[in-house]
Order: sequence, then structure tokens, then C-alpha cells
Amino acid sequence: MTAQAPSALPYRLIATDLDGTLLRRDESVSGRTRAALAAASARGAAHIVVTGRSVTLTKHILADLGHAGLAVCGQGAQVYDAGGQRLLTSMTLDRQLARLALAKIEVETGPLALAAARDGLDGEVVFGPRYQSWHGPPSGMNCTDPDELWAAPLIKLYLQHPGLDADALAKAARAAAGDLVGITMSGEGLVELLPLGLSKARGLSIAARRLGVPAEGTIAFGDMPNDVPMLGWAAHGVAMENAHPELLAVADEVTASNDDDGIAVVLERLLAA
Repeated sequence: MTAQAPSALPYRLIATDLDGTLLRRDESVSGRTRAALAAASARGAAHIVVTGRSVTLTKHILADLGHAGLAVCGQGAQVYDAGGQRLLTSMTLDRQLARLALAKIEVETGPLALAAARDGLDGEVVFGPRYQSWHGPPSGMNCTDPDELWAAPLIKLYLQHPGLDADALAKAARAAAGDLVGITMSGEGLVELLPLGLSKARGLSIAARRLGVPAEGTIAFGDMPNDVPMLGWAAHGVAMENAHPELLAVADEVTASNDDDGIAVVLERLLAA
């Protein structure tokens, strides 16, 4: 008797955030999660990494995963072909508009510290003179001249306030300049100023269209407010147990934490169905 081929998964596209979702706290991906993604791939599902990190800060992770497909980086600004090591799309921040938005925000909050993510495959994160702490990967350059932040095309700005936490700063920034730029929170202490209308959902929709997969064929995993649009776009949105309350409130499902293989828990269930 000929063995039956395993049935296709209900989702043809698996979209995963990185920090707090696919990555554990030590920035590794567990063997269990790697195996679940590989099994899903063998059943015909494509995996797309969708991250707030720029391509520069994502490439080494994709290489470690052996990921040769597409990745959406920079909160949707960059669609990256990992196999070809090339940018397929890139959206930059209008620097004149960003300066105007920043001035309006600072009227309400007082002076802000800034860092800037530059565009391109090797675009660095440039840290302004008052940017005191960095919760992301330790990569970039410091500058003493604030004008250096604006010297090259940018995909986003990081905002920091000495007294406001990320939730309060994001709320104040949206109220002051939300009609000019996008504002999102992507992690502890990480408030970002983006091109208006940019989101992970926009970048993911571009990548999914290239693969011929509609939103109805997509499952998405995330943990922070910047993942809200992506989970809303996908047919099924999964929040990690460690997710921000804003994401937990809109998710279709809550899985285990990033340290407890939450992605694998869901994929294994789908594979067994």
C-alpha cells in the first residue's frame, strides 16, 4: 500500500517577529522551534521573519537559521531577499518632515534623545549624544554632532525621554505628531518614529504578494504593539505569553512565551491535525 502524503497546513505563510517571539532572551532559536519550522516548510508553508530590526541587524540571525527566503525588516520599510542578499523594497523617512514632527513632540515632552537607523544593506544605527541606553543589538556608532543623525537617508528614528516610559512617550508622540509620522513601540524603551502609514502589515503584505499568498493564508506571531497591525492583517494572529497587553487584547490566540517555544507549540498542533 502506498503511504499517503501528509496533508497541507491550513496556512501557507508563517510570519514571525524576532525579539520576544522567535528569539529567546539570549537571542537564540531553540532546536524545537527550528524543527517545527522545518516541518512546516516540508508541508508547503513559507516562513517570513518580520522584525523591527533593520536588515543590518537581522542578517546574522537569518544566516544562523539558514533562512534563504524573504524577510521584512525595519517595521516594514525593507523587504529583503536573504538568499540573494539584496533589498527588494526600501521606504525611507522624509527627514524634513521628521524634523517637524520631532519639534512638535518636544513642545509637549521637552528635549528627547535620538538614535537613527540608516537605510541600506549595511545601514548603521547612529546614536545621538544624549541617547543613554540601548535595548537592541549592540551595533552602531556614536556621534557628538546631532546633525550627523540626519546626514544620510533613514528608515526610522528612535526616541528616548529621561522621565517617560515607552508607553507614555509613544502616547505623547502620537498626540503631538501622529498626523505627520508613524509612531510605534517595539520593545522595552524602544519608541520609533516611522514614515506615516508604514507598519509590519504593509511590509508583510508586499512580501506575501511576491509569494502569491493572501492574508487568508497567513498565521502571524508577535509580542509587542508594533505587531498589532501584522496580527490584524493575518488570518490568525498569535501573541506570545510574554506579550504586551496591547497585543494580548487583539490576538486570536495566546501561546507559550518565547522562552517556552510558543511558536513550536502552535505549529506542532497544526502539524498534528
